[in-house]
Amino acid sequence: MAATASRFIKCVTVGDGAVGKTCMLICYTSNKFPTDYIPTVFDNFSANVVVENTTVNLGLWDTAGQEDYNRLRPLSYRGADVFVLAFSLVSHASYENVLKKWVPELQHFAPGVPVVLVGTKLDLREDKHYLADHPGLAPVTSEQGEELRKLVGATYYIECSSKTQQNVKSVFDAAIKVVIEPPQKHEKKKKPRRGCLLSVHFFHIITTPARETFLLVKRDRSLSVH
Repeated sequence: MAATASRFIKCVTVGDGAVGKTCMLICYTSNKFPTDYIPTVFDNFSANVVVENTTVNLGLWDTAGQEDYNRLRPLSYRGADVFVLAFSLVSHASYENVLKKWVPELQHFAPGVPVVLVGTKLDLREDKHYLADHPGLAPVTSEQGEELRKLVGATYYIECSSKTQQNVKSVFDAAIKVVIEPPQKHEKKKKPRRGCLLSVHFFHIITTPARETFLLVKRDRSLSVH
């Protein structure tokens, strides 16, 4: 007898066009890798999935990353429980757009929804033939991906390859886990001290390979000054 799902989870994939979102979804749902690039041809998928001994009904939604769909795409965000935000490990433009385009869009239309950051096309990062055909290409490193995860506040960062199926299942396991087991904020309450309170903003400045500079407010806290 099939297990009954404890809840429904809506997972929406976002990211630049041609980074491999649709391939990742097709690979996950059918264990097949489409060899031809067909922009966003993926029917919404729903099935019971077991993660951490919990059965959930996972709904997968694909979106088009091209600018032509900027007005229609946010309609898919309604009711989302988690976003899988993808960029290509062999495209610095898609990496930079995570911060420039996608995070601001998600924060505007779906504030507070958790994000799993994914670097796709892992198999190409060290593919000598691919790199030879793209002279001057500097793939995104694991360290750069992890740094981006911290900057945008994503819960997980995972690198995967739809072609080899490496870590594809891990992407969606993480997406489910962040919903059913949201990370706890370990903030200890401190006893108030006498003195004046100073509100301080902490900033983080990064410069992309395109020499564009971004200023992020990391956190806002009150400090006691004596």
